[in-house]
Amino acid sequence: MKLTVLIDNNTLIDRYFLGEPGLSYLVEDEGKKILFDVGYSDAFITNARKLSIDLLDVDFVVLSHGHLDHTWGLMPLIRLYAEGMIEKLHVNKPALVTHPLTLSARAFGDLPEIGSLLLEGKLSAYFHLELSRKPVYLTERLMFLGEIERTNEFEAKNPIGRILENGVEKDDFVVDDSALAYKSPEGLVIITGCSHAGICNIVEYARKVCGDDRIVDIIGGFHLLDPSAEQLRGTIEYMKSLHPGSVHACHCTDLNSKIALSRVVDLKEVGVGLTLEY
Repeated sequence: MKLTVLIDNNTLIDRYFLGEPGLSYLVEDEGKKILFDVGYSDAFITNARKLSIDLLDVDFVVLSHGHLDHTWGLMPLIRLYAEGMIEKLHVNKPALVTHPLTLSARAFGDLPEIGSLLLEGKLSAYFHLELSRKPVYLTERLMFLGEIERTNEFEAKNPIGRILENGVEKDDFVVDDSALAYKSPEGLVIITGCSHAGICNIVEYARKVCGDDRIVDIIGGFHLLDPSAEQLRGTIEYMKSLHPGSVHACHCTDLNSKIALSRVVDLKEVGVGLTLEY
């Protein structure tokens, strides 16, 4: 399995790509191409072109959850597909795999919409929609985890704005937040978007669903932005006991949290253009 960072908050030194406060990875496994999240703008497309990555033949688009920094790139992606069709290029119609609540309307404070700008009707013209709360295998070894069980006492306790669910507005605990798990021969690679479900909850659920307690790597956002002392302490204690091979914490992980993580795990740098192979 190969993972390429197309968008992150950071770019690597002497690699001249665009960064933004968003996330997008290209995952390649068993001849399949999986676009995991699409960032906030068309920057992931620009970076993909510089990396000579063709996004017209993607097999799956997986959305970790519905927030703008992970879904608003859908509009430029659809423009890319439409332009490809106009130019008579071969354009796949990929499966769009995500939780059923990912495409729900969301508000935060004075912001009337922080969720996906495209609903199922528009998206179905360019994607085969596969909305699932349950795990979905994308390849023999790569799995979309579906709805994450929230079992510990220190994560995912506070809502982020409001969500419209079945016509009723309610506090948004980002129940749709999910991740990918890759079952390598050496153990699991966990690929996260923002980890609103809790990074420790995600890892525990992946271990349960995949039947493997070994963790080779964790890459993605950890949702540790000025976390409470309880959340940071619980996360550090969990990671210390987990003994992952390495950790690539990025996107929504602040400096203090990275410093704390670096004391208990082998913390690696992440930036646009980074390629990892397992």
